[in-house]
Amino acid sequence: MCASRELKPKRLPNCHLIKGIEAGSEDIDILPNGLAFISSGLKYPGLKSFAPDKRGEILLLDLKEDDPRPVELRINHGFDLASFNPHGISLYIGDDDAVYLFVVNHPRYKSTVELFKFVEDDNSLVHLKTIKHELLASVNDIVALGPDSFYATNDHYFTGITLMLLEMFLGLAWTNVVYYSPQEVKEVAAGFYSANGINISPDGKYVYIADLLDHNIHVFEKHANLSLTPLKVLQLDTLVDNISVDPYTGDVWVGCHPNGMKLFLYDPENVPGSEVLHIQDILSKKPTVTQVYIDDGSVIQGSSVATVYDNQLLIGTVFHKGLHCEL
Repeated sequence: MCASRELKPKRLPNCHLIKGIEAGSEDIDILPNGLAFISSGLKYPGLKSFAPDKRGEILLLDLKEDDPRPVELRINHGFDLASFNPHGISLYIGDDDAVYLFVVNHPRYKSTVELFKFVEDDNSLVHLKTIKHELLASVNDIVALGPDSFYATNDHYFTGITLMLLEMFLGLAWTNVVYYSPQEVKEVAAGFYSANGINISPDGKYVYIADLLDHNIHVFEKHANLSLTPLKVLQLDTLVDNISVDPYTGDVWVGCHPNGMKLFLYDPENVPGSEVLHIQDILSKKPTVTQVYIDDGSVIQGSSVATVYDNQLLIGTVFHKGLHCEL
C-alpha cells in the first residue's frame, strides 16, 4: 500500500486550484475541442467525503478559455438526480458527431452505468438509459467502444463494505474486466487485486488496465471479437488510479496515490498525497516513466486522474479539489 512512503513535493510552476471544485474530481475526460467533463462528488464506502449530503454532478470546463471555470451540466427531468453518485466516465463521439457520455454511477452504493447524450447548445445531458447487469457489480471505471458498448472494471468481488475490506486485506485477486453491449456481456480479463482505471490506445489495438493494489498497469491486446490477451505488465511504486491517453502521442498519464493507507484511513492531520506519472512508449521493452508532479497533500489530496490538452494538465482527486497546470 506504500503506507510509509515519504513525499518530497515536486510541483509545476504554473498551477492553480480550479474554483468551484471542493468535493472531488474523480475522473476527467476531454473532447478534441477542449471541453473537459469532470465527475464530482463521489461517495464511496470507506472513503472520505467533504460534502456527504451533496449529490454528485458532472462539471464542464472549457480549456480554450483563458480562465476556465467549471459549470454543472444540467441533466434532463426524469433522471434520479438525488441519488446520482458518479465515479469513472468515458466519452464517445458517434458517426454523426453526437457526443455520448458514459458514467459509472453508485445510486445507494449499487453499480449502474448511465448513458447520456451531450447537448452543447445549452450545456446539458440527456439521459438515454441506465445499464445494470450481474457482471457489473462493483464498477469503477469504463472506456466507451461505441454508442452503447464499453469495457468496465470491477474493483471489488464483494459488494458489502465488511467483505470489501476483508477482500482488500486478504489480498484476493478476484476482480475483473467486463465487455458490455446490448447483444453480449462477458468477462474479458480477470485476476486483478483491484481493477481500477481503464483506457484504450488511440489506434484501438491495446487496452490499459490499472491494478490499484498491485501497483501496476496491465497492457492487453484487443481483438476483433473484443476479447483481450495479456501483453505485458508495467510495475510502478505507487497505487495507480485512472488512466488517460493522449490522443495525439499515445502517451499515458496516470493519477496515483503515493500512500494508500492515508487514502483509506483518512486523518486530517496526516492527509493523503498526490502523484502524477507520464509514461512514454508504454508498448516498448523499456517505457519512460516520468514523475511530473508530487504533493504531500498540502495542495491537493488523493489524486485519481491526470489528463492533458494543448500543454495544459488537469489533475483530479477522489474527494478533494482539482488542479489546472500549464506544462
